[in-house]
Amino acid sequence: MIRTVQIATARPYEVRIGKGLLTHLGDSVSALGGGAVALVSDSNVWPLYGPCAKASLERAGFQVHCFAFPAGEASKSGKTYLELLNFLAERRLTRQDLIVALGGGVVGDLAGFAAATFLRGIRFVQVPTTLLAAVDSSVGGKTAIDLPAGKNLAGAFYQPSLVLCDVNALNTLPAETFRDGSAEVIKYSVLYDAALYRHLLERGLDFDRQAVIARCVELKRDVVSQDEFDRGARQMLNLGHTFGHAVEAQSQYTVSHGAAVAIGMGIAARASQCYGLCQATVRDEILAVLRRFGLPQTTGYPAQALWDSMLSDKKRAGGVIHLIVPRRIGECAVYPIPVEELLPFLKAGL
Repeated sequence: MIRTVQIATARPYEVRIGKGLLTHLGDSVSALGGGAVALVSDSNVWPLYGPCAKASLERAGFQVHCFAFPAGEASKSGKTYLELLNFLAERRLTRQDLIVALGGGVVGDLAGFAAATFLRGIRFVQVPTTLLAAVDSSVGGKTAIDLPAGKNLAGAFYQPSLVLCDVNALNTLPAETFRDGSAEVIKYSVLYDAALYRHLLERGLDFDRQAVIARCVELKRDVVSQDEFDRGARQMLNLGHTFGHAVEAQSQYTVSHGAAVAIGMGIAARASQCYGLCQATVRDEILAVLRRFGLPQTTGYPAQALWDSMLSDKKRAGGVIHLIVPRRIGECAVYPIPVEELLPFLKAGL
């Protein structure tokens, strides 16, 4: 069974979640038109799914141009971005053609930003192959590359034309990568859905993949439909991310995004309890589900170093950073905090 979630943004699109969707990629994309496709992937995903995706697109009549780059956050850079733009220009893609992003969050972010800016915008399709990309980064239109000063500092809001999530692709993920992606699933449960939290706490890594992915996409749909350009309600999705991005930066991105978000949620839970923003039981519930999934909750990086990294966070508005803090499972709040008060808050969470 295929679950379909409609995303009601300025340019509406569907997210389809099911098994075996990659085999029928060409038929799905052909409904969008176009004669050529730039199939963008990375060195991890391409050997697993690139040939299948290419063959499916070719069977549907597309001319397929393949671009694969070295896997990893280091490739989400200006250098790779310009290489991709030049690749598209050399193949003479037009606004009637498409980009298909086959891979995890790095592939989707990079290919999406290229789609947003090449010829001032061509259509693109997200085909997430990681849990993190399926539940979060492939939906909502955030595209970006990293700069030396920080993560995701150059980008655009640009919605895909279609998202196809083949649940079977998750079967080839390393266990650690799947666990990392679970941090984003936990984030949605803490933010919005106590029933989802209970399912995750009970089942751990053996959760119902198709149902849980669909529920996370529904929750993100609700937020994105209210706030497509991240000026209000969408800020809530940053639970764990402001602290987490600082951990990533301090580690030179050797700490994975999912692990960093888990650490960020742990910091937020402990600090919120210390500041009276949530009960100790809420802190303990958040830490319990992180333990259930084998995710980290603490970091050895000192508060001062993390604070320095947080000053480059794009969510800073003047002298204020807007943190997302838990109130109870299924309910969180925005907590604006002046930069000069952030360091004590951070220390309380470590």
